[in-house]
Amino acid sequence: MTETVAIITPAWNAQDTIVTTVQSVLDQTHADWQLWLIADDGADYEAFLATAGISDSRIRYLSSGGTGRGASNTRNVALERIDAPYAAILDADDRLKPQKLELAVRALADHGIVSTALDVMTDDFQHLRFVGDGPDRVLTPGTHKWVNLSMDSMIVWDRRRAEGRFDPTMSNMTDLEFLLQLYRTAPTSMHLGTPLHDYIKRSSSMSNGKNVAEGMIRSKTEILRRLETGHYGLPEAEVDGVARFLRISLEAEGLYGAALAARPGLLFEDHLEPRLK
Repeated sequence: MTETVAIITPAWNAQDTIVTTVQSVLDQTHADWQLWLIADDGADYEAFLATAGISDSRIRYLSSGGTGRGASNTRNVALERIDAPYAAILDADDRLKPQKLELAVRALADHGIVSTALDVMTDDFQHLRFVGDGPDRVLTPGTHKWVNLSMDSMIVWDRRRAEGRFDPTMSNMTDLEFLLQLYRTAPTSMHLGTPLHDYIKRSSSMSNGKNVAEGMIRSKTEILRRLETGHYGLPEAEVDGVARFLRISLEAEGLYGAALAARPGLLFEDHLEPRLK
C-alpha cells in the first residue's frame, strides 16, 4: 500500500454530479486508490451509485455524523480514519483527468505536496479557462498563489511529511488555510502545469452575491492576520509572498461587483490576474 492515495470527497445533495465524479476516479491510470465518500446529508450514496452500476471495493462510505456540517468538518471525518500514505481532495462536482493520480504519485517521490493546473468549467463541463497551466515547477508558500491563483483543494500530499486539519470556523478559503498548514513541514511543493483537474465553477460562485463576497473578504483577512502573527511558522520571505497576494486579492474582491456589473459573466480569475501581473 506504499502508493495508495486516499481521495476525500464530501457529498451534500450531490446526486446530480456524484456519478460523473466517481467515474473519473474509476478511470484513473493509477489504480491504487481509496475513495472516501462522506455523506453530509444522510443520503445512502452506496445504494445510489449501485443504481448507476457503480460498485467497487475501493470506495469507502462514511457519514459526517450530521446534516449540513460543512465541507471542513466532513473532510476531517475522513482524515481521522484514513491510513493511506497519500491523500487528495475531490469535491463531489469536480472530476479528475485520467492521469491525475499517476503523475501526482510520481512527483510525490521527491515532494511532500503536489498541485496541478486546473481546467475551469461550467456546470455542464464547458471549458472556461485554465489556471496554473505551463511548465512544471517547484513552488514555495510565497510563490504558490502567484501560480495557483484560484482554488487550492486540487493538491495531493504525503501525510507522512505534511499533515493538517481543515478549519471549520472559516466560511471560505479553507483550502488555502489547510495548504499553509502543510507547508509548515513541507517547505516546497511540485506544481504540475498540465491541467489534470476539472474544477466546476458553480453559478453561485460566479454571482458575487453579498454573502459570497463578505465570506471571502473575512476569510482572506483572517488568513492574512494568522500569517503576520507567525501562526504557520513560515520564513519571513514566504509570509511576505502570501501576504502580498492576499492584499491584491482583497482589493480585487472590493472591485469585483462593479466589474461584474460592467461585464456580466466575468470570472474572478480574469478580474484578478491582471492585478497580479
